[in-house]
Amino acid sequence: MKRREFFSVIGGAAAAWPLAAGAQTGKLPTVGYLAGGSEAASRPVRAAFVQRLTELGWIEGRSVRIEYRWADGAVKRAIEIAPELIRLPVDVIVTGGDAYVIAVKSATATIPIVFFAAGDPVGNGLVESLARPGGNVTGLSLQLTETVGKRLELLREVVPALHRLAILFNAADKQVNLELDAAQAAVRALSLDVIRSEIRPGEDISPAVEQLKGQADALYVCLDPLTFTNAARINALALAARLPVMHGVRESALGGGLMSYGPDFLDISRRTADLVDKILKGEKPANIPVEQPTKFDLVINLKTAKALGLTVPGTVLARADEVIE
Repeated sequence: MKRREFFSVIGGAAAAWPLAAGAQTGKLPTVGYLAGGSEAASRPVRAAFVQRLTELGWIEGRSVRIEYRWADGAVKRAIEIAPELIRLPVDVIVTGGDAYVIAVKSATATIPIVFFAAGDPVGNGLVESLARPGGNVTGLSLQLTETVGKRLELLREVVPALHRLAILFNAADKQVNLELDAAQAAVRALSLDVIRSEIRPGEDISPAVEQLKGQADALYVCLDPLTFTNAARINALALAARLPVMHGVRESALGGGLMSYGPDFLDISRRTADLVDKILKGEKPANIPVEQPTKFDLVINLKTAKALGLTVPGTVLARADEVIE
């Protein structure tokens, strides 16, 4: 039963198209969209972004051009793609994940960059401050570390026998260290034993999860483009190992994980389009404050719970924004 329905991708267009630089010469304003994950994994959030642009009057192919690129969870690939987008050229670049934003920022100090996901934009030097970014970068900060404790408390409510928690993380993504540190601190506060399971390329995922069978009571997955892209595979491997999985985003629970709690990425993607709209209309990213999530989703996958032999308490179900049956 879904508590929240997603809109169709094709929304009603605004009556008047926005006026943008270059429109009078026949050149469409161009948005470079660099997703850290795969095309398939990024599809729902990309659709929300395009729909919101449409609502704002930016009609793809008619009043705006969008160049899509996919890094498939590899920062090295993003480093190769960034100069390609700049050469097109594009008027603004949209991307997500600190490492991917850093890759784009390293390639241009002039083209506006809007990030739809960053863990620590100030600490990583992406912006001078959240209120006044000061350079060519702005966007939305995720606050993933601030909700780690909530995720683990929810997981323990559903898995009362939880004593040993495995944490799966991509050691190649520096942004993940923030969530990893927060998760380890929360584990200590809950008096749980922790097993760190480190991955780098996607090939590490299968052996890493399989090695946890019989060693852990549940699995916590740190979010980055690599784990997001491979969420369905992680969930399938974890189910085979009888491991309940907690994720930080809704899409990963829809892909077979037991639960997710975190920012609403569809809402974040729509708000990213709002920032792109401002930039295409002439505002400078230096003066556009970095925003933070305002909507958070709790998703419970009862199909997975049943397969694991778990009974989700009614108190948890009552708080869920979406229940998958």
